[in-house]
Amino acid sequence: MEFHLTFTASYFTAFAMGLFSSLHCIGMCGSIIGTLTLSLKPEIRNNKALLFPYVLNYNMGRIFSYTLAGLLVGIAESLITLPFDSALGHRILQLVSASIMVGAGLYIAGWFPRFAYIEKSGSKIWKVLEPYGRKLIPVKSRFQAFLFGMVWGWLPCGLVYAALALAATTGDIMISAMSMLAFGLGTLPSVMGVGIMTNILTKLSKMQRFKQAIGLLLVFIALLAVFPWLNPMRLQHI
Repeated sequence: MEFHLTFTASYFTAFAMGLFSSLHCIGMCGSIIGTLTLSLKPEIRNNKALLFPYVLNYNMGRIFSYTLAGLLVGIAESLITLPFDSALGHRILQLVSASIMVGAGLYIAGWFPRFAYIEKSGSKIWKVLEPYGRKLIPVKSRFQAFLFGMVWGWLPCGLVYAALALAATTGDIMISAMSMLAFGLGTLPSVMGVGIMTNILTKLSKMQRFKQAIGLLLVFIALLAVFPWLNPMRLQHI
């Protein structure tokens, strides 16, 4: 029996990236949810049972945008590699994508602050979408919270770009999209935990050794993307 390499090198690692990199972004994600929360009516804002569906819909909208971005990256990957031999083109893309992921890992660890400049690559798209997000404030319905999340899912973020780089190595459009879905699901525990686990997550995000460990983990994930046959989850035929 053998797991398909795109599963072991994409879904699992994308989820892990989301799970750990979200600790690094807790401040930004928390502030956005704070904006959403403060825009709600007091009776909703002060009742966690009523507030939860709004926060959940916001996150579903955000993850939907991540998945859509993964789909677009998969299409772009198929077009970029078209002029090359399929194996060669995919290999080149793996190396480029792994370089971006290594940069993200070193950035989280605090060893490569210049990686933040990559976030500027999405600023033009964000300038177009950001006004639509502001028009959704105040949020008055769960569907509006979903739309709010869809817009803010395109907020420039180097770590999201690193996940997209991983998705681009799958060699399959749908698997690329599903990889970003896995990444988004990985971010849920910390983002949904804002207000419940904020103190714990904030303390972890400020621990330099913890951040370095997470950064090194992302570097390891990049190595798996380049050398998927090294993945310990891979099973050989028996």
